[in-house]
Amino acid sequence: MDAVVDAEVIEQHLIDPEICIRCNTCEATCPVGAITHDSRNYVVDPAKCQHCLACVPPCPTGSIDNWRRMPLVRAYTLAEQLSWDELPAPLSDQQLAEAGVAAAPAEAAAQAAQAAVAAADTPFVAASYGATLPPWSAAHAYTNLYGPKAAEKFVVATVVGNVRVTEVGREYDTHHLMLDFGTMPFPVLEGQSIGVLPPGTDESGRPHHARQYSIASPRNGERAGYNNLSLTIKRVLEDHQGRPVRGVASNYLCDLQVGDKVQVIGPFGTSFLMPNHPRSNIVMICTGTGSAPMRAMTEWRRRLRQSGKFDGGRLMLFFGARTRQELPYFGPLQNLPKDFIDINFAFSREQGKPRRYVQDAMRERAADLGAVLADANTFLYVCGLKAMEDGVVLALRDVAEQAGLVWENLAAALKTEGRLHLETY
Repeated sequence: MDAVVDAEVIEQHLIDPEICIRCNTCEATCPVGAITHDSRNYVVDPAKCQHCLACVPPCPTGSIDNWRRMPLVRAYTLAEQLSWDELPAPLSDQQLAEAGVAAAPAEAAAQAAQAAVAAADTPFVAASYGATLPPWSAAHAYTNLYGPKAAEKFVVATVVGNVRVTEVGREYDTHHLMLDFGTMPFPVLEGQSIGVLPPGTDESGRPHHARQYSIASPRNGERAGYNNLSLTIKRVLEDHQGRPVRGVASNYLCDLQVGDKVQVIGPFGTSFLMPNHPRSNIVMICTGTGSAPMRAMTEWRRRLRQSGKFDGGRLMLFFGARTRQELPYFGPLQNLPKDFIDINFAFSREQGKPRRYVQDAMRERAADLGAVLADANTFLYVCGLKAMEDGVVLALRDVAEQAGLVWENLAAALKTEGRLHLETY
C-alpha cells in the first residue's frame, strides 16, 4: 500500500445551523469579513477566514466553534453551507486517506487557529474593543438549558401581558411582551437573551429558525418573585436597507394575546452582564429595542435602591431613536428620579432639528462622562444597530482623550477587565 502523502489541507471553520440563533455577533466581530449570511444560515468563507478566533468567545451558543479537517479542493463552499440544516459529519480517517490527507490529532484545529490576523494596517474595527469576559462581580449565568441539542428542545411559556410602548401607529409598533414559565426553571440575568421559535415554515418548507431577543426585565422577574420575564419587540416591516419585509417573529410576537403559548430556547449570554459590587458605575448606550438589556439593568438597580441594601454607583443612559414617538419606554423613563439615573436622549429625525445621535450626546457630556471613564469601577454597555458601533467607540476615545486619559491604555483595560460590552445587530 502506498504511503499517504499529505495533500493541501485546511481546518475549515464552520457554524452549526442547529444551535445558531442568528444573533449576528460573529459577523459583526470578524475583522476580515469572512462571515456572511442569508435569510437562514450564517456561514464562513474558507478563502477569507484567517483562523484568528475573534468570533469564538462572543458567540452565545458555541455554534461558531466547529472545525473540519478537509482537503482544500473539497472545502465546503458558501452555497453548500447555506443549504445546511445541520453540520455534515467529519470525514473519516479512511476518507481523508483516500483524498491523500494524513490523519491529524484532535487538537489540530485549535493549533491551526492560533494564527493571528496581521496587525499592520488593520482598519478600525469597533468590535475589537469589546470585552468577551463578564465583570468580575457579575452573577453566574446559566446558558443553553433548552435548545436543539439540550435534553429539552424548548420550553413553553405563556403570554401574561402584551402592551405597546411607543406612541405611534402600527407600522412603528414596539411592544413589551411578558412571558411566564410556570414551574419550568428558566433562570436569567440582566443582559442575557432568549430564542423564540415562530410557528410555521419558511419559503422552503422548513421550520423557522429561532430569533434572538434580549431580556428586558431583571433577574427576579418582570413581576418580582415570579418565574417570568419580558422582551422588547419592534414590529419589523422593512429591513435595514428600507426594503419592505414582514418580520416573521416580530409580527408573530406583537400579535400575541394573553394566554397564548410560545416556544422558547436558551437562555444565552455569558459576558454582557452587569456588575454587582457596590459603587460600580454603569454607562448604557443604546438605540431602539437595544434598550431592552438597559431596562433590565436599570430596574434591578432601582429595586436594590428601594431595598436599601445596595450602595450603587452612577447610572448614565444615552438613548437614541428617530423621534421621541418611536422611543420605547419614553414615558416611564421620565418618572425615574434624576438622582438615580442621568438620562440623555438623541433624536435623528425630529422635524426642523439637526440630526443628533447617541455619540453626539456623549460628546456633549464629555466632562461628566470622562470623569466616569476614569473610574476603574465603571462598566459600559452598547446595544443597538450595528451602524452605531463605530461612532460610539470613537466618541469614547475622544471623551477619554479630552479627560487626559491615554485611550490605548484605557481601551485595553476596558477589554481585559470585562468593562466594555458591545452587542449590536
